[in-house]
Amino acid sequence: MMQLAVLSGFVLAAFSPLLHRWFGERTSFVLAAFPAALSLGFLSLMPAVMSGETLTFGVEWVPSLGMSLTFVVDGLSLLFSLLITVIGTFVLIYAGGYLKGHPDLVRFHIALVAFMVSMLGLVLADGLITLFVFWELTSITSYLLIGFNHADLEARKSARQGLFVTFGGGLALMAGLVMLGIAGGSWSFAELGTMGDVLREHDLYAPLLICLLLGAFTKSAQFPFHFWLPNAMAAPTPVSAYLHSATMVKAGIYLMARLQPSLGGTEMWVGILSVVGAITMFTGAFLAIRHTNIKKLLAYSTIMALGTLTMLLGIGTEGALIAFVTFLLAHSLYKGALFMVAGILDHETGTKDVSAMGGLRSLMPVTALVAMIAALSLAGAPPLFGFIAKELMFESVLEAGAFRWLILLLAFSAAFLTIAVAAIVALRPFFGERRSTPRVAHEAPVSMLLGPAVLAVLSLLLGLVPVLAGMGLLTAAASAVMGEPVTVSLALWHGINLPLIMSLVSLVLGYVVFRHWDRVRARLARLDPLIARGPEAGYEAFMHWITVVSDWQTRILQNGYMRNYLMVMVLTLIALIGNSLLLRHSPEIAFHLDVRFHEVVVAAMMVMGALFAAITRSRLSAVVSVGIMGFSIALIFILFSAPDLGITQLLVETLTVILLVLVLFRLPRFASLSTPLERVRDLLVAGTVGVLITLLVLTAWGIDQFVPISGYMIENSVPLAHGRNIVNVILVDYRALDTLGEIFVLALAAIGVIAMLKLRAAEKPKPATKEKESADG
Repeated sequence: MMQLAVLSGFVLAAFSPLLHRWFGERTSFVLAAFPAALSLGFLSLMPAVMSGETLTFGVEWVPSLGMSLTFVVDGLSLLFSLLITVIGTFVLIYAGGYLKGHPDLVRFHIALVAFMVSMLGLVLADGLITLFVFWELTSITSYLLIGFNHADLEARKSARQGLFVTFGGGLALMAGLVMLGIAGGSWSFAELGTMGDVLREHDLYAPLLICLLLGAFTKSAQFPFHFWLPNAMAAPTPVSAYLHSATMVKAGIYLMARLQPSLGGTEMWVGILSVVGAITMFTGAFLAIRHTNIKKLLAYSTIMALGTLTMLLGIGTEGALIAFVTFLLAHSLYKGALFMVAGILDHETGTKDVSAMGGLRSLMPVTALVAMIAALSLAGAPPLFGFIAKELMFESVLEAGAFRWLILLLAFSAAFLTIAVAAIVALRPFFGERRSTPRVAHEAPVSMLLGPAVLAVLSLLLGLVPVLAGMGLLTAAASAVMGEPVTVSLALWHGINLPLIMSLVSLVLGYVVFRHWDRVRARLARLDPLIARGPEAGYEAFMHWITVVSDWQTRILQNGYMRNYLMVMVLTLIALIGNSLLLRHSPEIAFHLDVRFHEVVVAAMMVMGALFAAITRSRLSAVVSVGIMGFSIALIFILFSAPDLGITQLLVETLTVILLVLVLFRLPRFASLSTPLERVRDLLVAGTVGVLITLLVLTAWGIDQFVPISGYMIENSVPLAHGRNIVNVILVDYRALDTLGEIFVLALAAIGVIAMLKLRAAEKPKPATKEKESADG
């Protein structure tokens, strides 16, 4: 069963401490068997998916509400699932070498495996709510991974920033998914995928699209939410490699691709995605060349790739969607390899600064070769798979409709800047003059080289034989994104055409930027004051004002006085009920009074008891007055033929009065904490809410919109619950959980009262008398 196979990862994460006790430092390799087995399972599904089938695995979740936990495997979800599991296998093996001997390796494994399973659940989920649950789980687990080095202030700050940005987008996503379900009349992606015309013409289309895109843009670091992703480099490198290649940041891309058949193609969709994607693509490439930290260089190049993918979804033509799935696969392969290479350089040299590295090729020949292959794919140089993806991207941009020239300019600029970044990562550390590093560099262990080597070789193999990818998995994935059958035919050589010329020119310009990188970086430093006022500054200002407003509302609203809390709640109640009752609906009071003298006397006793309890300055008198009011209510129950309720009320009221009397003498004396004017204010508020509730009850008395439920209770109390006392049946059968909750609350209150009775405050020593002091003196 697919659900059991995937969700068992959470059980595996929970038991990873036990595995550490058994296998020690080999635990990473043991845990890697889980994603490896899942990847084999997904590979076994490939023939069926490639033939055009959509595989559905459903399990009833809440049958009474029509909810089920359904996983769907089509071309798109299979592509993502294979990337998550295959790269996840290599990341776990890599982490075993990178974090060898780390005291918190157990905690790392728990978070990483849970993160992996959360991402798998996200891409396989068919239900909107199921996707949202896994979406938020990826945010929580990524927060734990980014802040893994919790003793580091920057790591905690970066984790908090990523959590706030993605959670904010998650709230918008939740609203968008709800509106999507309402507009389509279904909570299944599979069903909504066939309702494109209905959804695009619905009145909710604009707001639901904006909310959904806000969720996707924050998750996938689109401009202006891009700033959190480079800061997430505070995470250990295995996390960075996984986060950037196959998980987390690809979640928003996946969501937009999944929604393409049902929501894509409109002017709003094309305009927002293509422009925002192009701006993000250029922003990532431009900001990358300003940094010397190798992880920051790669992080900003990831932003470039995410922008490219978003732009291609926005263009939305068949060629653009083929370019989308091709670029997605190419990026996952070379970015996973490059981040692992960056971790190797940091691990073996003791520095992340590429300007402090040089001449490492002779000391780390395998790492240098892997870095060269992966970087050439990032640069889009032949014969790597990245070259094919870049060619398709240029071809799609040239065929774009709206904003063609703007998108083309930004795409070309991003292309040659990315080539400069690739050259910096591949050439600067390994070639040139040998530089001394904090550690004596040497080749990394096999566990750290295996993952990047395999991913780099796959980039080369798929570039040389692109039919391996194009005629298989990518065809199925492109068809799923397009919403109809698509044939993907990839080739390394298409002849001399405009995309090829653009690629060659970008390679030349990128190499020129690389050769003069130090001077370019020095010139760009002049823009630092402007960049410092960018979106991240807006985030910091927003967080600052949250603190300011929180401080203000704490001082004003949460000032420690219970009466203020009660007044705020009561005023809110007045505003909400008054708006609905008086402004939106005119009160319709229709009732017939048949009141007898003794009933008036009982009601008057209740009123007098309440008034005297409010104005007396004696606690004992107040308790007695409250008791009179409670016993009068019990008498009302008895007068109106509810003796069981009356007896219950008598018991509760008696117990309450006794308990109040027991604790009465342990309470402090009454103190005058309010002025006469404040007491007048409180009287007006209390009177208003009393009048309002009275109007509400009288209005409700005259409205009969539904068939009373009492008939059902009377008819079914004996056959269903085998009880003739209908009230008791309601309490112990129909509302059993509610009654259990009330019992639990009463038990807690009793425990609190017992604690107060048992409490003995420490007696303060009595001050010495003047006579004693003089005698001692």
